[in-house]
Amino acid sequence: MNELLGGRIKAIRSAKNLTQEQVADQIGVSRQKYARIENGVNSITLDILSKVADVLGVTVGDITRVLDEAPVVAYRVGEKGASSKKIFDMLDLFYANKHMYEKLTQKDMD
Repeated sequence: MNELLGGRIKAIRSAKNLTQEQVADQIGVSRQKYARIENGVNSITLDILSKVADVLGVTVGDITRVLDEAPVVAYRVGEKGASSKKIFDMLDLFYANKHMYEKLTQKDMD
């Protein structure tokens, strides 16, 4: 999943003629960390994802749409270890979204 999101982000960034450094500066991370996100090495939090979407002039849905297009049942065709990796990736994304939701609702209560 990280690879799919990273690839989508990279494609949009390239289409906008932006460098990794330009995007990284605008979202407040190092170029190396941003490169690891694009390469699928690092997971992306909802907070970073929304910042990247803003910089690229797209919606979060425009980026995550790639997850709907990709076959998410690779484990059925025998790809070794695919099901557990996908489950852990989904859990990571769930907890990132949960954390962001809690932060946003806390701000609304303050």
